Amino acid sequence: MNESEFQEIAEQTIEDIQEAIDDSGADIDYDEIGGVLTLEFENGSKIIFSKQGAMNQLWMAARSGGYHFDYDEAAGQWLCDSGDKEELYSMLSRLSSEQAGEDIVIIAP
Repeated sequence: MNESEFQEIAEQTIEDIQEAIDDSGADIDYDEIGGVLTLEFENGSKIIFSKQGAMNQLWMAARSGGYHFDYDEAAGQWLCDSGDKEELYSMLSRLSSEQAGEDIVIIAP
């Protein structure tokens, strides 16, 4: 994937995450500035997404640590580059639930 393709997919993903949060009904505030998406929970904790063009990755910083996602073109999804290759929305749901202290399900639109 070239830089232009990465930027297009990553920007769409940032928009999709915002839409998925709205659709989830969860009380999560978000703000996107310059390609960095910050999710803020009622307790003040945050999850932050950033695009890393040089690496063709999306990075996610959460209370539990930092995670890097590679885009799997064949599957059409972002997969964590460590551990069990957890899919982005699955991990986002899990980490959001941990940080909010309640069950949150965020599904890709």
